Amino acid sequence: MSRAAAALLNCPSRRDWLRIGVPAAFGAAFPCARADPVPDGAGFGRAKSVVVVFTSGGQSQLDTWDPKPDAPEEVRGAFRSVRTSNPALRVCEHLPRMAALANRFAVLRSVTHDDLDHGSACYLALTGQHHPRKSSNPPPRPADFPALGAVLKRVRPAKHFPHTAVHVNGPLLAPVEVSPGQYGGFLGHAYEPAELGNVATTDRLVAALDLPSDVPQSRLRGRRDLLARLDPGASADPLSQKAFELVNAPRVRAALDLDREPEKLRDRYGRHRSGQACLMARRLVEAGVPWVTVFFNHGIRGQDAHPDDTDAYGWDTHNDIFDALKQHLLPRFDHSVSALLEDLGHRGLLESTLVVVMGEFGRAPLVAREKNFAGSSPGRKHWGACYSVVLAGAGVAPGAVYGRSDRIAAYPQADPITPGDLAATMFYALGIPPDAHYTDATDRPYRIVTGAPVTKLFLETLAYAFPWDRGRLGRIAKSGRDGRGPGNSSRRFALT
Repeated sequence: MSRAAAALLNCPSRRDWLRIGVPAAFGAAFPCARADPVPDGAGFGRAKSVVVVFTSGGQSQLDTWDPKPDAPEEVRGAFRSVRTSNPALRVCEHLPRMAALANRFAVLRSVTHDDLDHGSACYLALTGQHHPRKSSNPPPRPADFPALGAVLKRVRPAKHFPHTAVHVNGPLLAPVEVSPGQYGGFLGHAYEPAELGNVATTDRLVAALDLPSDVPQSRLRGRRDLLARLDPGASADPLSQKAFELVNAPRVRAALDLDREPEKLRDRYGRHRSGQACLMARRLVEAGVPWVTVFFNHGIRGQDAHPDDTDAYGWDTHNDIFDALKQHLLPRFDHSVSALLEDLGHRGLLESTLVVVMGEFGRAPLVAREKNFAGSSPGRKHWGACYSVVLAGAGVAPGAVYGRSDRIAAYPQADPITPGDLAATMFYALGIPPDAHYTDATDRPYRIVTGAPVTKLFLETLAYAFPWDRGRLGRIAKSGRDGRGPGNSSRRFALT
């Protein structure tokens, strides 16, 4: 089955589960490479898991995290900015729940690169590497750099779950074909993140793990024993072991079963693809998955073909941007991402989970209508030169505002950050040094990331944390964490 066809499926079949766990036949050209040891505890190392919430299509920095209320109307747009629980931060008026949590996360306002089309820019965001065909929409290739989750599996596989990395609500379409950057690349299919589609249909998702009625557990064990006799090496292969474990492990079924969640909590996340994908991310973190990517929008601009289906909307808002944001994108995003942060915090998981909210780029400062795109009112073009990213948890200084854009959010004025730097920051939080290397099937070494971690975001470096409250800085430094005692970097707070 082609990936384009797989993108049309709502959930994987049992055959798909086995395929995820075992390399495809044509992936044999890229056999499993030798894993270089990476020492535990290297770098900051507060995170046990990373959750990337990917705002596919390019979230407008001006209409979310970096509003410019004093700019001309054609720059500031149609929305007002509002105060937040963080005195150093104002956000869009249509993010009231995130505004209330603004003292819980950090905002980077100076992320920058020069790739201006979705496919190659998504590749850059998801791999930390520039695509050879910059500013294009290329298909995935076996020679691509691996997704960041695939790299993590290469250097430090998960200990408590069959998969190190899981992609939820994918595959990502950019704009209508499957985007590069989501797969194992030159590491081969053995390292690809497991791919979950529309998890809102959780009953079908879990049913896909059921054995056929004519294959009881005893028969499954018999098949495994037969494989061991026919090919002892295959039965000892960790991929084969994980494939059997995947269809046979109660904890896998439990992690994927959203019906185990209270109805009220599922409603809080939102009964739609994006909301249930965020809830699935929390369940996967609890199950011990080190890397989860949630494609908040599975397509960058599905609204052209399905203008009445909010599930289809992406952040690629060339025209009709303010209607799309107000009616479709911002309410769901505000609802679901705030629920994820609250839920992780309430369960004590935010202390060991780095949450990163990012897209492939931002949107242009000037509001204008583009005649080559659908829609009757103005929007914003692609813009990679300056955009915003949100981080929370795992020692990130809550309330920090790092970097500064110019007066129209067009270019960084201080502390520019590249996608490679973001990738390095995520691995740094996991305790993997940015200068670590891994090798491919030919023993060729590759550096894990190309950038440098933004260490000033973390509580141990307080230059950018709480600039409005120097007294709190002193209390944090004295206590060692956040003023509430050693080791407690994230207040537990209830869902609202």
